[in-house]
Parts: sequence; structure tokens; C-alpha cells
Amino acid sequence: MATAEILVRPGVEPTTKDVERFRRFLRRGAPGPHSYVILLGLETFDAPDLLRMVKRGFLYRTFERFLRNTSLPLDRMTALVDIPRRTLTRRKREGRFLPDESDRLLRASRLFGKTLALFEGERHAATEWLTTAQPALGGAAPIDLAKTDVGAREVETLIDRLEHGIFS
Repeated sequence: MATAEILVRPGVEPTTKDVERFRRFLRRGAPGPHSYVILLGLETFDAPDLLRMVKRGFLYRTFERFLRNTSLPLDRMTALVDIPRRTLTRRKREGRFLPDESDRLLRASRLFGKTLALFEGERHAATEWLTTAQPALGGAAPIDLAKTDVGAREVETLIDRLEHGIFS
């Protein structure tokens, strides 16, 4: 599995190969509804394969890859996926996440992918929006609401509305 190298081009926001690949999906069409898994460094877009991987537990490196691809601070990421730092240290040592932790990581990837699509692949804009209070979410930052499934769905609904020009 390749690493999430940081790509730097003059006058262009630093990014990773995974984010660049996701941007190409946005321009040319995604290989399926689960193209956001590229942000975790995964290569399968097939739902049954993803379900098996979640059930088995993601490798720790998927978290590291996602962290690099989002450029979110570690404390924001651990809060988003609801994994305490001590547990994260233990998972790193063990090399694998539990199924429920993997599921939350997948949900975070889906949310970041939708936000990245909303901002046409601009990682900084997506991260900024996720971490800034939004009036349409009662003044909460999307990343704070997305810690639960119902909160993540509310954020995704708002993203869908914004994509369709329905401002709240």
C-alpha cells in the first residue's frame, strides 16, 4: 500500500496523492458510491468487501493515512472518531482497530469525502468548513456534530442541501 505523500506545487494548496486521486474522481466520475475510501488508503469500492474489512477491523495505517489526507489536527480527528488517545496508542501497538472503531472511521471518511466534493476538492476549504460553526446546524461545527451517526447524517443532509443551492 502506498503512502499518502504530500504534493507541493507552486501556487497550489499542498495535498496528498489520495486527495488528488479523489479530485480526479470528482472531475471524471467516481468508481462507485464508496470512492471516499481512497481517503483511508483503501482500494476496494465494493460494499461487501468494505463490510468485511470493517468487521475484521481496519489496519492502524488507515487512520494515519486519513489523518494526513484531511490535515485535521490529531485531537479533532480522535474526537470525530470517538477514540481516546490512550486507546489510539493501544491500537497503534496492536496494529488494528475494532469493528465499531473502523465503522466510525469509515463514517468520518464518508463525511470528509462529501465535504471535499462540496468544495470541489479543496482540502483546506473542506477542513475549514467542517471546523467552523454553521448557523444551519444551530451554530455547531459540523465536525462536532458528526461524532454520532445521527449528527453525521444531519451534516450530510446540510451538505446535500448546499450542493443543490438550498441555503439555510
